[in-house]
Amino acid sequence: MNCKEHILPELELATGQVREALQCILHTILFIRSPGSVVPYDVECDGFDLTYTRIASDSNASQHHISPSNSHNINQSTSFTSRMHSNVEKKVDDAIESFLRSLSQIGPELMSGRLILSFFERRASKQLFGLVSHEERVIVFSAQSKKLVESDVVFALPPFSIELQQYFSWEQWILRVVVNNTPRPITNDSAAVIERQRIQDTAEGMLRAVMQKIFELTAGGGVEHVPPVIYEFEIRNSKCRPEDDRETVYARVANMPTLIQLGN
Repeated sequence: MNCKEHILPELELATGQVREALQCILHTILFIRSPGSVVPYDVECDGFDLTYTRIASDSNASQHHISPSNSHNINQSTSFTSRMHSNVEKKVDDAIESFLRSLSQIGPELMSGRLILSFFERRASKQLFGLVSHEERVIVFSAQSKKLVESDVVFALPPFSIELQQYFSWEQWILRVVVNNTPRPITNDSAAVIERQRIQDTAEGMLRAVMQKIFELTAGGGVEHVPPVIYEFEIRNSKCRPEDDRETVYARVANMPTLIQLGN
């Protein structure tokens, strides 16, 4: 099984913007790639002029007063994936916190890191003395019956065999993030106001570029590589490669707003 790799545009964010921006990106991808039927839940960002969609959970329904009819639909349509989606929000938040702790210094007031969101299929195999016999349990969703069908392919094994877990990754999303800890101007004079707006516009422009890239890749990239099974995901962080640092300058220039003329 070939793994499809998507490299997203770089993000440069202030420390206080990182959590919300990464939640926006990760939840959007997870919603689009969610197996089976899910109920959408729209979230308005506090720090950006953006709205994104994530998978509705029981807490979302109770906090935002989803109607009883919709709540019934949630229970009926997502019963087969409830266990998978119950920890999505926690896994995303934990991954973001781990990412923030793993950032590496790349310059004065600048830190960077990479997030990798992987989708994979889990299979079991049994092995004995170098002889391998596979037992694959692939859970298939039937759109007609809306039931889970478990398909087993088993080959007889002698005693004392051991079962191994095999992971087949079929898609990865890679995002590089630069965190800028430069203090923002806090005064109310015109220069400080303009600078704060420039920083906000730059970050929001980069986030919009990432979201646009996600929509382009998922709309035009095809789904032939997506397996017709209940699959899983993981989010991990890694150190940036040296060549990534050279791309930072180009990303900043490309996303920088037009300079404002204060006067002659």
